[in-house]
Amino acid sequence: MKVLSCKVFSFTMLVALSLGVIAGCGGEKQNPQAGEAAGVPSNLKVKFMVPSYADVPDMNDEYWTKFQKDSKSQLDVEWIPSGDYDTKFDLVLASGSIPEVIVAGNITRPTLQTAVKQGAFWDLAPFLGDFSNYPNLKNNSFKDVWKYMKTDGGIYGVPRNRPHIDISLKMRKDWLDKFNLPVPTTLDEYTAALKTMVNGDPDANGKKDTVGLIGQGFLLADGDGSFLSAFGGLDPVYDKDGGLINKLLTPNYTDMVGYFRQLYTDGILAKDFSAIKQTQAEEMYTTGRAASYARNIWRDFTFEQGIKKVQPEGDVISLPPMKGPGGVSVQLSVPFSGAFYISKQVPQEKVKQILDFFERTTTMEQTDYNYYGIEGVHYTMVEGQQQLTDLGKKQVTANGTGAIFPLAYNNKMKVINPAAPKAYNDAKSKSVETYSTAGKIDFFSIINSNTWISIWPKYTSEWQSMVIKAIVGQISMDEYKAYVEKLNSSPDFKKAYQEFTKEYKEKFLQ
Repeated sequence: MKVLSCKVFSFTMLVALSLGVIAGCGGEKQNPQAGEAAGVPSNLKVKFMVPSYADVPDMNDEYWTKFQKDSKSQLDVEWIPSGDYDTKFDLVLASGSIPEVIVAGNITRPTLQTAVKQGAFWDLAPFLGDFSNYPNLKNNSFKDVWKYMKTDGGIYGVPRNRPHIDISLKMRKDWLDKFNLPVPTTLDEYTAALKTMVNGDPDANGKKDTVGLIGQGFLLADGDGSFLSAFGGLDPVYDKDGGLINKLLTPNYTDMVGYFRQLYTDGILAKDFSAIKQTQAEEMYTTGRAASYARNIWRDFTFEQGIKKVQPEGDVISLPPMKGPGGVSVQLSVPFSGAFYISKQVPQEKVKQILDFFERTTTMEQTDYNYYGIEGVHYTMVEGQQQLTDLGKKQVTANGTGAIFPLAYNNKMKVINPAAPKAYNDAKSKSVETYSTAGKIDFFSIINSNTWISIWPKYTSEWQSMVIKAIVGQISMDEYKAYVEKLNSSPDFKKAYQEFTKEYKEKFLQ
């Protein structure tokens, strides 16, 4: 398929970056008034750089043609494979040649915060004002999300609104039934069930080769928060001086490392857990080789359909909140998936036009369009629910269409699978409705510390290595605890924790 107006950048190696130099990003702050833009441009041309989680879309297909026409825009989009995005993102910031609009997947990413402080992006607060000219951006976003966007008092990002209910720990219900096991309601029951499965032969292939728990990246990526929540690690944990300890260096996280160490010893955790890529994890799960995996809830149907091709009895469920030593196994997503940042190289008048574009597209109508596309082309109505056509599955579901506009906040988006029957979606929604009250968000995805930004990159690789060594048994848990204690005792870390405390109070306690 020929793709127009899109560029894909892939990497085969990491590039060392200098975080302290952001070229060409200067300029004095100006004081525009919100809503000064003279009407809606007939054809806004804007360049984006965004992550791609599937195939790169054809910007001239039916979906994107209608979207650009309705939103009065011409989009020049550089789609970067999600696995390469952070590296490309850092390279672009270091170069100073920043596209007009760039997506930051993590608003606390050190390179982003450094660029913000060095003037790479517009402070949007003067444009937005009291939001009287941007009612959609205000009313169709989560109530506190603009407070979360602040850095040093300014608003630099436009949030990509997303639901709180998103990730679940999945398990093969048919394998639970095969061994006459109940659906786990505690972490101990979950662990015991996985041990039974890896020691049995749930796929009846005559081999004991089933993997209990898989993930992707470091450690389990999407699954880390669910387990950390069960250990109480998504609650504030303070040191003796009242400093808010980063979640990665709390006793709770250390307890989770010890739990994974036992899973690894018992053959439950995938032996190559630290090296598995997302595509590999998906392939393992959809070919029926693993019992449990953490990803978006809406993927349950997709995974189950893949499994049924090789194991017709396949039944994937999202587990209920399971009680652990310090909480339950549900991490709620923060109500945004990163944010859009507008380069300071963009003229002031065009900044207003881009904000107007975001205002026009932050509606439930546009969100439904993102999810289903065009009636009669991408979906038909079946029993009161949009049912995607084959073209819809190709152009809507598979291409990450929510990358370009903020969407409206809602709690259905990561649960409902538009390719699934209504009865399936209704049952899935009901099965996870308790998540919203039981789970916790990772507030470290929202709060910042200038000191942490400057020091943590120096320790990240070393700390990750120590975690992996502790899990696989290359060092003892006592050695790992001593390493963590050494970091936490450092004056720089103590200073960072005091800054976290200040940010936490400002964004969550006021």
